[in-house]
Amino acid sequence: MLMRIPNLPHADAPTGKDEDDNVEIRAWGTPRQFNFAPVEHFDIPGVKPGMDFETAAKLSGSRFVVLKGAVIRVHRALAQFMLDTHITEHGLTEMWTPVLVKEDAMYGTNQLPKFAEDSYQTTNGWWLIPTSEVTLTNTVAGDLLDEAALPIRMTAHTQCFRSEAGSAGKDTSGMLRQHQFEKVEMVSITTPESSMAEHERMTRCAEAILEKLGLPYRTIVLCTGDMGFGAQKTHDMEVWLPGQNRYREISSVSVCGDFQARRMNARFRPAGGGKLEFVHTLNGSGLAVGRCLIAVLENGQQADGSVDLPAALHPYLGGKTRIAADGTLQ
Repeated sequence: MLMRIPNLPHADAPTGKDEDDNVEIRAWGTPRQFNFAPVEHFDIPGVKPGMDFETAAKLSGSRFVVLKGAVIRVHRALAQFMLDTHITEHGLTEMWTPVLVKEDAMYGTNQLPKFAEDSYQTTNGWWLIPTSEVTLTNTVAGDLLDEAALPIRMTAHTQCFRSEAGSAGKDTSGMLRQHQFEKVEMVSITTPESSMAEHERMTRCAEAILEKLGLPYRTIVLCTGDMGFGAQKTHDMEVWLPGQNRYREISSVSVCGDFQARRMNARFRPAGGGKLEFVHTLNGSGLAVGRCLIAVLENGQQADGSVDLPAALHPYLGGKTRIAADGTLQ
């Protein structure tokens, strides 16, 4: 029963019942004014050849996609761009972790027991990770760290798997909500005194990716009624999708305090001596690769069915700058 009790909100988290009580704290960029009616990503002529939902349904069922040609190259370029930025500019250490984990790891980062139906379990007891928050955070499970080793800042690009059990009939078109997707995750392990400043730092890391790609977004702080199970305070970044004419979540950055550390028994030895303390853990998307692909395609779409790609991606595409209306990379 105790394992099913959520974290206590931070005093800075606004009180509220649901997403209507979330508070916007800043916005960046101006949504583009189109001289034609923009469409959603899956209806852009240049994208259609590279986004195959029918074959995916034949292979796996609904909420899967087969990407090919120019579209998958842009998807891969986005992941590489995110990793390189976090490593070289934000000081994160790149990791490569398993996507199958023991049950203890899922308990440690509070996916279990409450959210078992949202994840996939294999017949021999492993769980497929819903995000590499699970693996990155659990790298310190059971550890006794020296304060001098903190903060630990990590990033990983992995496949992620979610059953989307509570989203029946929601976002069924396109690739906004998939059972299998890729994400570049950020995790920080800090001291209690520095965790709130680290939360702001991680938020800026995610925002920087969107700004470098020229994608308009807004940052909101979630109210107590809309926060995740393990979070004390959460910032969501919502990117502008002209095909939907609305902002949609692309990153969620949360500070969890010592909530996960207690479940994992992850502690540190203070530099000045004294009793052992639990570390504080933070996690955030930096970013969801598929959703970022959607934003790049929709914001870059042109009247002739082509897509202009952000300059930040050109070096990752061999100097190519656009997806032509026939689906080729040019």
